[in-house]
Amino acid sequence: MLLTRVQSEDREIKFLASYALFAKNSKGREYNEHEGDYRTCFQKDRDRIIHSKAFRRLKGKTQVFVAHYGDHYRSRLAHTMEVAQISRDLARMLGLNEDLAETIALAHDLGHTPFGHAGQDTMNELMKDYGGFEHNEQSRRAVELLEEKKPDFPGLNLTFEVRDGLIKHRTSFDNPNSDDTLMPSLEAQIVNIADEIAYLCHDTDDGLRADILTVDSLEHLKLWKRAKANIDNNLSKHFFITAMISELMGLMIGDLAENTNRLIKENNIQNVDQVYKSDKQLAAFSPSFYDECMELKEFLYKNFYHSPGVMDYNKKGQGVISFLFDKYMDDPKLLPDDFKSKLDNEEPHILVKDYIAGMTDQFALDLYEKLNKS
Repeated sequence: MLLTRVQSEDREIKFLASYALFAKNSKGREYNEHEGDYRTCFQKDRDRIIHSKAFRRLKGKTQVFVAHYGDHYRSRLAHTMEVAQISRDLARMLGLNEDLAETIALAHDLGHTPFGHAGQDTMNELMKDYGGFEHNEQSRRAVELLEEKKPDFPGLNLTFEVRDGLIKHRTSFDNPNSDDTLMPSLEAQIVNIADEIAYLCHDTDDGLRADILTVDSLEHLKLWKRAKANIDNNLSKHFFITAMISELMGLMIGDLAENTNRLIKENNIQNVDQVYKSDKQLAAFSPSFYDECMELKEFLYKNFYHSPGVMDYNKKGQGVISFLFDKYMDDPKLLPDDFKSKLDNEEPHILVKDYIAGMTDQFALDLYEKLNKS
């Protein structure tokens, strides 16, 4: 059976929850386009993101570990794919628009700097006289301006709902400057939490496999104890860690789905407008479970993100970004031609920020070596 776009849109309305965002009701794109015969607008957005240059560069951007630690540690791309997987599962469980949630998840880190969160913090400091730097805003800038899809319009011309979900992406690592008082869609809200679920689980996994963390050091954590009670403790180290990470993720997804469903019912949410106008986030962990997640997060901050090996690489990356920013600000004509050609219409700090934020770790390191010798 071949489904047309219109049939797929009608299936959403028939089978999804009344408070889901339906592709048929999208506010559309900034520049008018024919949507095509088969893909919904959110499916088309997802495909445009996957085929963008910014998405491909995520494979060369650090999550926590740099590539030379080993082949199996998460890159920014691997992190993004895990966020997308969790977002799809949650959307399906809650009757939300799976295509929209996946699309926001795939795009949420397109504007992230090289060298992980340390790189973002450095860029924010360098840009403090110009309003700061936030990778969520940079992600939206990437899809609205920096990527090139067609000569008819700048950027990827994504739907309003995807772009809105990007600017309202909020986690504890983010400092959004948006003054929009409306809540994000439920699809965007679950991506926010899926991001945290992904990094809490995969950073614990990476830390254990790198021997920066030990199983014994995690034994006092309430969430670890909860997960351990559900698995076979006689497994070898490799299979024990694998089982624990899987169990942790399952517990987080289950609590989030159940508590979100409870909040939707308690607040009598019937449609998207009520989601937008809600005075609190509807996608959330239960209070006690949230506290357990925060205990794990604080443990990772202290014992993993601030460990010597990770901190040494972070400091090196921060130095590289600072050097490149100062170098190009001193002489913007050193920028590559496609950025330099915009100097008559754009402030130098914007172009320098755009160029550096789009770099992979290795590209930034190589450029640092090259400019340091010139």
